[in-house]
Amino acid sequence: MRQNRNILCIGSVLWDVIGRSASAMRHGSDVPGRITRLPGGVALNIAMTLVRFGMTPTLLTNVGRDPEGDELVRACSRLGMVTDYIYRSQDLPTDRYMAVEGANGLIAAIADAHSLEAAGRKILHPVIRGPLGHENAPFEGQIALDGNLTQDLLEEIAQGAAFARADLRVAPASPGKAERLLPFLKHARATLYVNLEEAGLLCQRDFTDSESAAKGLLDRGALRVLVTDGGNSATVASASGVLTQTPPSVLVTRVTGAGDTFMAAHIAAESGGADEAMALSRALKAAATYVSGETPL
Repeated sequence: MRQNRNILCIGSVLWDVIGRSASAMRHGSDVPGRITRLPGGVALNIAMTLVRFGMTPTLLTNVGRDPEGDELVRACSRLGMVTDYIYRSQDLPTDRYMAVEGANGLIAAIADAHSLEAAGRKILHPVIRGPLGHENAPFEGQIALDGNLTQDLLEEIAQGAAFARADLRVAPASPGKAERLLPFLKHARATLYVNLEEAGLLCQRDFTDSESAAKGLLDRGALRVLVTDGGNSATVASASGVLTQTPPSVLVTRVTGAGDTFMAAHIAAESGGADEAMALSRALKAAATYVSGETPL
């Protein structure tokens, strides 16, 4: 198992605006709670967890040259990430994500990643043109990739020579973007991290548990998959076998970022030499600790 502690995180880096209430909510609810603004986005959430596990993530993304963008880049640097290769757009604002969570889970969320989508291929220049890699000298390390990129850009990464030797770890970012992962479904170097709903969308069928969903993705040609299902069992599956574990039972106080935490903890565990069972166990424990509110924000 590799012992490399460096990794590229490609995707959304933005400000999370999260409203949380201890009350159960429904359509039209107006309840007391707390509203916070924190560094977020799938790629950044993954990177923050990787840092906590001793890895050094390099961010490839778009951040605007506005005051919010300057503040965000400074925050990422303080958190221990490499920000030298972030594309800083002059005319695109820093992206934002807004969510509302109640005692009954995520009520609604809107991801405004339009600037990341508009920046497109420019965020990949450090890997395509150097210094991190080149089409004639492909990047050979791990890459955590999220589905907030456009379909065209994800297809370029899946097929591009500059990424041909990378260990790709891919997440869709949300069920609404799950089908953007189709270029990686039969990719020879990709591991997919999806939840039960996202697995169903990729396979165009419903699943009742993570094990059947993981097997369904393998049947569709996936090399290796990890399927989560909230507080229910999670499964890692590949041609070498299928392993299912149940996460620790905890009181859920937050949900935004839980899947990103799971993915990052799993990557970190494997990078540190953990076997299949240990890596899955550590990832489930990390996600459970996160949703319980015990992990520092």
